[in-house]
Amino acid sequence: MAGLAVAVVAVSTSAILVDVSDAPSLVKAVWRVVFMTALVAPFAVRERDQFESISGTDWVLVTVSGVLLAGHFAAWFASIDYTSIAASTTLVQTQPAFVAVGAWLLLDERVTARVAGGIVVAIAGSVLLSAGGLLGGATAGPNPSLGNALAVLGAASAAGYVLAGRSVRQRLSLAPYVFVVYGVCAATLVAVAVWQGTPLAGYAAHEWVLFLGMAVGPGLFGHTVINWALKYVESSVVSVSLLGEPVGSAVLALVLLAEVPGPFTVVGGAVILVGIAVTATGRNT
Repeated sequence: MAGLAVAVVAVSTSAILVDVSDAPSLVKAVWRVVFMTALVAPFAVRERDQFESISGTDWVLVTVSGVLLAGHFAAWFASIDYTSIAASTTLVQTQPAFVAVGAWLLLDERVTARVAGGIVVAIAGSVLLSAGGLLGGATAGPNPSLGNALAVLGAASAAGYVLAGRSVRQRLSLAPYVFVVYGVCAATLVAVAVWQGTPLAGYAAHEWVLFLGMAVGPGLFGHTVINWALKYVESSVVSVSLLGEPVGSAVLALVLLAEVPGPFTVVGGAVILVGIAVTATGRNT
């Protein structure tokens, strides 16, 4: 549980680091994942014998996971440019609801009444939170509707990443798994940047510090530690613990950036958190 607490604190810094960087959102995503891949590479090399045991089907699943993770980063990083940090980080945490629906549709897992109720509550909270941007409010962002939609897309992509890679993680240890997924994710983001003609170099020194910070903090000590914790802590506990991210991000945004969430963001975010908590805790009931 101590490791999980560290991970939640680490991922809470992600939105702040992304927001204070002036680089294009795609560039932030590219270098975060490139540095994440480089950081886990030495650990993956120590277990390189595991790569030989990966089947063709698992390679396909890992590749899909990496592409979906790239979609998650690209959509969520872009969302922060258009909506508030509180709204973005709360909406992107609707991932457990998408996972529950995806598991029902793709993996034939039964959805209980509690899970269904939690999903409905979470969606209602999302509508309420988005209404704040449409009606106006403190530090809502230049285009809250677009930003909120991108955050939800980021949540759906993250859910797909979890669903595609869940079975592979059971057969492959942490370092080799995240190295391949991060590597595919990085290659996908670089390809998109090249296709769009987005320059990947020529940024100020402080931007490179921020890119590395995104990789070390929310990357290595955040999501990688979360993947490690899944081996020792029930998935429902991990999911509920991650609900601390939007709370932590909103607090940091208030303290560091003076970004005061409006009433719709506060109430809608609270409703979303209740819905996700019900969804996550109801999956084994």
